Amino acid sequence: MKISQLMLFGVFFIGISSIEAQEKTSLTLDEAVKMAWEKSNEVTLANTKVNTKKHELTAVKNNQYPDLKISGQYQRLTKASIDMHNEGESAATLASPDRAMLGMANLSLPIFAGFKIQSSIDAYDNLYEAETANAAKTKEDVALRVITYYTALYKAQKTLDVLNENQKSAKQRVTDFIELEKNGIIPRNDLLKAQLLVSKTQLSIDEATNNLNNINFYLTTLLKLAPETKLQVNEDDFFNLKTNNAPTTDALALESRKDLEAIRLQSKASEANVKIAKAGYYPTLSLLGGYTALDLKDIITVKYAMNFGLGLSYDLSGIIKNSAHVKEAESRALEVKNTEAIMTDRIKVEVQKSLEDYDLAINQSVVYEEALQQAAENYRLVKDKFDNGLADTNDLVEADVEQLSAKINTAVAKASIIQKYYELLSVSGQLSQSFNLSKI
Repeated sequence: MKISQLMLFGVFFIGISSIEAQEKTSLTLDEAVKMAWEKSNEVTLANTKVNTKKHELTAVKNNQYPDLKISGQYQRLTKASIDMHNEGESAATLASPDRAMLGMANLSLPIFAGFKIQSSIDAYDNLYEAETANAAKTKEDVALRVITYYTALYKAQKTLDVLNENQKSAKQRVTDFIELEKNGIIPRNDLLKAQLLVSKTQLSIDEATNNLNNINFYLTTLLKLAPETKLQVNEDDFFNLKTNNAPTTDALALESRKDLEAIRLQSKASEANVKIAKAGYYPTLSLLGGYTALDLKDIITVKYAMNFGLGLSYDLSGIIKNSAHVKEAESRALEVKNTEAIMTDRIKVEVQKSLEDYDLAINQSVVYEEALQQAAENYRLVKDKFDNGLADTNDLVEADVEQLSAKINTAVAKASIIQKYYELLSVSGQLSQSFNLSKI
C-alpha cells in the first residue's frame, strides 16, 4: 500500500514537472519586433557603422580649422666654440655656452584649396546619411525576418493543433471499429484502414512538431532568448493585427525605400568626390603665422620674433597627372548612377510581385473557407451514409482526410494574408512605420 502511494506521488510529481517544463511564453508580434531591434547583432553592427561614419565626418570637418603646432627644445652643450666675425675687426672669441633653448609656434589656416575641403565635407556628410539609411534598411530586414518566423510559428502551431484534434477522432474511430470487427459487422480490412490513418496522422504530427521546434529555435535565437524558451502565438493577438491601407502602387516605395535612399546619397557623395579630384588643378593658399624664441646662454636671446604671411603651393605636374584621378572619380559616379537605375527597376518588380502575392493570399483564403465548409458537409454526408451502410471505409477515410486538409489550409491561409501584407509594407518602405519603431 505504501509502495503504491509512493508511486502515485512520483507520477504526480513527474507530471507537474513536465507541465512546468512545457510552459510556453506568449509574445505578440509587436513585442517580438521591438525585441529584435534592441538585441539583434545585425542592428548593433549597423548602428556601429553609422557611428563610424559620424566620426569620419567630424574628422573631415576639422580640416577647415587652423593647424597650430608648438615645439620646444632644451639642449646641454659641451665646449661649444663660438666665433663672431665683425667687419673690419679681428675675430672675437666668446665664452662657451653650456645650454641652448628654442621655442616655436606655427599657425596655418587654409584659405583656398580648390574647394577640396568643402567638397570632402559634402562627400562624407552624404556617406554618413547613406549609412544611416542602410541602418534603417537593416532594421526593416530584421523586422521582416521576425515576422516571417512569427507567422511560420503560428502556422506550425495551428497545424499541430488541427492534427492532434483529428488524431483523437481517428483513434476513437479505431476503437469503434475494433468492436464492430469483433461483432462481424465490418471486415478486418476496414479496421486496418482506420489504423493506417492513425499511423499516417501520427507521422504528420511528428513532422509538424519537428517543424515547430525548429522555427521556435530560429526565433528565440534571433530574439536572444534562452534556447529552451517555448514561444506561444496567441491567435487573438495575431489576427487583431491591422492589415488595412495596403500600398497599391510602387510610387510610395520609390520615395520611402531606405536602400534606394542610400544609393542616392552615395551618388551625391560620388559627385563630391569628382570635385575633390578636380581640386588638384588649383593651387592652395594658406595664411601663415608664427612665433620664435631663442636663448643661447650668455651669447644671444631672441624674444617676440613673430611672423605672418601667405603660403602658396601649386603642383604643376599635377595638372597633367590629375586628369586620371578625375576620370576615375567620374567613372565611379557613373557606376553609382547605374546602380540606382538597376535598383529602381528591381524595386518596381518587387512591389508588383508583392501586390500580386497579397491579392492571391486574400483570394485563396476565401476559396479555402468555402472548401472547409464543403469538406465538413461532405464528411457529414459520407459519415451518415457509412453509418447506414451506404458508403465504405475508403469513402469515410477520404472524406476525413479532405476535411483535415481543408482545416489546415484555412488556418494557414489566414496567416498568409498577414505575412504577405507585411512583406508588401517591407518592399514599399513602410514596415517600420507600421510598428512605430522609429524611436528605437
